[in-house]
Amino acid sequence: MPNKVCILGSGNWGSTAARIIGSNVTNLPGFDSTVKVWVYEEVVNGKKLTEIINTQHENVKYLPGHRLPDNVVAVPDAAEAVKDATHIVVVIPHQFIQHLLNSIRGSILPGARAISLIKGIAINDQGMTTMTQVIHRSLAIPVSSLSGANIANEIAEEKYCETTIGCSDPDEAIVWRSLFNTPYFQVNCVSDVIGVEFCGALKNVVAVGAGFIDGLGLGNNTKAAIIRIGFLEMRRLAMHISGAQIQDSTFIESCGIADVITTCYGGRNRRLAEAFVKTGKPMPQLEKELLNGQKLQGYLTAGEVYSYISGRGVTDHFPLFTRIYKICYEGHPPQSIFQDLNVDFSRDKRTPSPSL
Repeated sequence: MPNKVCILGSGNWGSTAARIIGSNVTNLPGFDSTVKVWVYEEVVNGKKLTEIINTQHENVKYLPGHRLPDNVVAVPDAAEAVKDATHIVVVIPHQFIQHLLNSIRGSILPGARAISLIKGIAINDQGMTTMTQVIHRSLAIPVSSLSGANIANEIAEEKYCETTIGCSDPDEAIVWRSLFNTPYFQVNCVSDVIGVEFCGALKNVVAVGAGFIDGLGLGNNTKAAIIRIGFLEMRRLAMHISGAQIQDSTFIESCGIADVITTCYGGRNRRLAEAFVKTGKPMPQLEKELLNGQKLQGYLTAGEVYSYISGRGVTDHFPLFTRIYKICYEGHPPQSIFQDLNVDFSRDKRTPSPSL
């Protein structure tokens, strides 16, 4: 029985992943050439989105102008899409993940494995739960993670970039890399599954801060300072939450510093935060007006991060994350982002990395 790939999610990033995987599987021995994609059914210009994708081979709503391979098949029922799949790619907004998992639990093939492309984690005053953990607990299958400096439209245009796969099984990492790696989308694999996810989620909070700076028109020096402080608070939070579980070396992968940089200059979290400052409109309203059905992650993650650090009484250790939360949720002025930012990070212990 050949391996089969299913992609759960057909937004901007999911459709871009479908372009890559749909092209790669045709050259991989042992893989069925058909790639099923679960599409949340919508009506676009009077037609079902699945019908448009299967006839025009383009996701005209979320990835317009980029042809999908003919072997990519849109399916409106998630349980049907995942049936018989050996390799499951999960790429939906993290606030919808549990409902999706509940709907497919009875359709998972024994021996299947999954990879999460979701840039979100669940943090509360008790600690952190990553999307790979949520998926594993629900489906009882091995789960890897992929994250990096990956703005979907640029990848769809085949502009060179890198990404990081976190996979604890070296043999399985080779398979996932073969599904995603292309000359323009270069994949590096590490064993730190949770670290890859952590970076992918927390950088969205930093991007909100960068967007505030753009909205205030304060220039590149100020923005660089916010990015640096945000990056260091990411590392500090990793130590607080996971101890040595997250490797320090992960922060210099594409999923770490590279993703922070690209998101703070080109991502939708930055764009909406800039609009938040300039228009005074609340984030949920801007999400509806500007994102064409996509979801904003940084705003939600900022709230989750604050729940954790306030519950532990360590908000003074995370002044930037605290200010971002208060601006987003409590009506503090964007100019207050600089309050209490003079923090010494020099004594932070670095989490150990594996010996070379």
